[in-house]
Amino acid sequence: MKTQRLEFLGHDGSTLAARLDLPVGKPAAYALFAHCFTCSKDIPAARRIAQRLAALGIAVLRFDFTGLGHSSGEFANTSFSSNIEDLLLAANYLRDNYQAPELSIGHSLGGAAILAAAGQVPEAKAVISIGAPADPQHVAHNFGQHLDSIESHGQADVQLGGRTFTIKRQFIDDISQVSLEQHIASLKKALLVLHAPLDETVEIDNAARIFQMAKHPKSFITLDNADHLLTEARDAEYAADLIAAWVQRYIDVSLLPKTMSAPEGVVRVSETDPNSFIQDVSAAGHHLIADEPVSYGGDFLGPTPYQLVSAGLGACTSMTIRMYAKRKNIPLDHVEVDIIHNKIHAQDCDSCEQVDGKVDQFERKITLTGPLTDDERQKLLVIADKCPVHRSLESEINIVTNIA
Repeated sequence: MKTQRLEFLGHDGSTLAARLDLPVGKPAAYALFAHCFTCSKDIPAARRIAQRLAALGIAVLRFDFTGLGHSSGEFANTSFSSNIEDLLLAANYLRDNYQAPELSIGHSLGGAAILAAAGQVPEAKAVISIGAPADPQHVAHNFGQHLDSIESHGQADVQLGGRTFTIKRQFIDDISQVSLEQHIASLKKALLVLHAPLDETVEIDNAARIFQMAKHPKSFITLDNADHLLTEARDAEYAADLIAAWVQRYIDVSLLPKTMSAPEGVVRVSETDPNSFIQDVSAAGHHLIADEPVSYGGDFLGPTPYQLVSAGLGACTSMTIRMYAKRKNIPLDHVEVDIIHNKIHAQDCDSCEQVDGKVDQFERKITLTGPLTDDERQKLLVIADKCPVHRSLESEINIVTNIA
């Protein structure tokens, strides 16, 4: 997975900072993520959910609302309505530069904003709320004793999550005038409601109200002992896994990149995108990515083919040394093998039969750690040359190619 840093203009012309988490290969779909009240796009829950969806094949745009995180502008001058405007501008940005979002996800007040804005994103097929209030006015309880001051003086400084924010009367007036009921009832999109029963910031009753207001298809999943912000890694991972499983009902699964499963004894390599060098590699149920550096036109998402060959030589060398040390009771604590691959002129190779052009050279540097005698070190270096991959690379190799 790779992440791009992006910027687009918000409702008041401020520059909004965003991250686009991209899957390997061409995305099957795009998603839009709205963070919680006074949070940012980079809180752990948002990051983990975006990464899990990217691993599935769905690109995720998460951004900081005006005046928060790395976005410019004044938070004090924002409102719930301006958050909705920023969300719609984010959707427009995806539509104009990539692809319109088919999935909308919102956390806490961001979830309420997603519910209010989703009807204006016609391409969206599914909506997910996480710990969202059924009424935006619910957030006012965070201001408690300051409400009278905001009403009488027009604004007040409020401590939220250890930070000070200026809350103006316009914000209070705006959330008091917004009702989500009609937005949710007319959603006409699949809805997933995620909420924790022990959420002390937005009580579980809010999830019940959202669920009751919505029409089918709709789903509700409890997040057990999670807190409002999903601060525990396992809770955020659980939510991410649930979202990844649920969303496949509404986004064409056949488009999503699959982890290949090669037959026993076969290493299968398959390109992920004809416009890139990225390759899916499957072997005995294991999976990795091969790629090329950016300087060669790749995305640098995995080792190069020659690095994979070097890895095979290094791994085989280390394993062979360890096996010998165990068999001979040599007190070897640790093995480390560095492999450097180069192409050198044949005339510079004293042991090569080839005399013209260039030959491949694998330089191997072995570090042996432990209370070893000089004789033991020498024996281990000699046994390194017995590594089967080493022998294969130095012997005649026959490659047979057929059309499948």
